[in-house]
Amino acid sequence: MSFGDDIAVWLPQLRRYARALTGDAAWADDLVQDTAERAIAQGSRLRAGSNVRAWMLTVLRNLYIDQLRHRREVAVDEADPLWQRQEAPAGEIDGLLLRDVQRALYRLPAEQREVLLLIVLEGLSYQEAAAVLQVPPGTVMSRLARAREHLRAWLGDGTDGAGGNSERHVPLRVVRNTP
Repeated sequence: MSFGDDIAVWLPQLRRYARALTGDAAWADDLVQDTAERAIAQGSRLRAGSNVRAWMLTVLRNLYIDQLRHRREVAVDEADPLWQRQEAPAGEIDGLLLRDVQRALYRLPAEQREVLLLIVLEGLSYQEAAAVLQVPPGTVMSRLARAREHLRAWLGDGTDGAGGNSERHVPLRVVRNTP
């Protein structure tokens, strides 16, 4: 399998991640195209046995950050973000739930949203996500825990999740290591 084939295999996941980051299909497509172009141009720099998927997600994320800086905008702080204007499918409860999840996702700080998308949506391990985000694995785990806690609060009881007292506390799930 050629390097170009390796790139093509990951394009659907790159698009999904880009769409989740941007909330805009056209911008996501542009990000994926720019990522693929860079991957083809710089792919010879990769060592044999490198994680092409993690490398491409890193390239995509860095391009996204560069574009945000260039546009001088931050999607989560925008006065009228795209996700607030999108209509839920008429008469569909699933559409309303999806809209609520989407709104909660974009209310998260960018660092928490990125970790959540990489781990939950893309299925990366903590170590892979840490490599993509260029942070220690412990930072990935704490950001993920905070993101999940915020989402539970926002989706569970309708509070703002910003430290206010909520009537219903949803505890984090305890995971035990068993031999």
